[in-house]
Amino acid sequence: MIRSIKGTARGIKSALHLQDLSKTYKVHQRKFGVRAALKSLVYRDYKVIQAVQDVTFDVAPGEVVGFLGPNGAGKTTTIKMLSGLLYPSHGEARVLDYDPWRRQREFLKRITLIMGRRNQLVWDVPAIDSFEFFRIIYGIPQADYKSMLDEMVALLDLEPLLYKPVRNLSLGERMKCELAGALLHRPEVLFLDEPTIGLDVLAQYRFRRFLGEYNRRYGATILLTSHYMGDVEELCHRVVFIDQGRMLFDGSIVALAERFLPYKTLQLRTRGGADLSAYGEVISRVGDMITLRVPKKDTLQVLARLVAELPIEDLNVSDPPITEVVKHIYTLKEAALAIA
Repeated sequence: MIRSIKGTARGIKSALHLQDLSKTYKVHQRKFGVRAALKSLVYRDYKVIQAVQDVTFDVAPGEVVGFLGPNGAGKTTTIKMLSGLLYPSHGEARVLDYDPWRRQREFLKRITLIMGRRNQLVWDVPAIDSFEFFRIIYGIPQADYKSMLDEMVALLDLEPLLYKPVRNLSLGERMKCELAGALLHRPEVLFLDEPTIGLDVLAQYRFRRFLGEYNRRYGATILLTSHYMGDVEELCHRVVFIDQGRMLFDGSIVALAERFLPYKTLQLRTRGGADLSAYGEVISRVGDMITLRVPKKDTLQVLARLVAELPIEDLNVSDPPITEVVKHIYTLKEAALAIA
């Protein structure tokens, strides 16, 4: 885990600091039927659910971190604690040296939270009216507001959308306006929970490109959850992976593949259309280009055989994309549950 992070000019060593952060829920349970319902009026059975358990990591100012895990892993619960929407059951969290759950005004002016399934824009009025409301709420000076709005309009191509009622916008158009509204006060920390959910491929690409540009321009710290691995691969050099509320991994995407994925991908071009199934699992064949999946422990041996036995014209060895890594982790989990 990353435990020591260099300081910044503002004197903050970690934009986000989590130490043994935990959240427990006590959920009422009852059996089916009228008798059980009547019994629950005087006696209740509860089940304790550990949504997040002892999560510990730091995020440096300006860092973009992918926060990964299956559904129900505790990602959204963690982000809600960091943004001050939930109070932790145990542990410590600091965001820009603030206690998030105190919800101090200065803290709220320095962060933003974007959830792909939630709306912040008023549905029946144009987005520009909501933007003006945000300007008043955050106390943004008029000159700063105009400057930032012009920048958002240019980067996200919002000009045709500003004066349409939000209910008339497509999902991709609405998400662009949601993003602009969330960034008008120029936050230093962005909590993004599935921000590209439901967007088409082009809208996802534009969204990612804009977030990368915002990070470069303002040095914003970003914690991103997404099931679209393109978001993570393009924006994040580091990922934190959790499952059932517990941390499984904290490190680079390359290190994630090294730890959890037991094979390498070989792409090669050879003359003669040789049968390569004896060297590994053939994943695809496009023209003369063939892709093999080879166990990591056998990679060097397979490479030596290929070079010695075949007329190789081109050869490339790489780790599979993060999509394959995450899929493999999920498969391992499902297999473990089936055995249990």
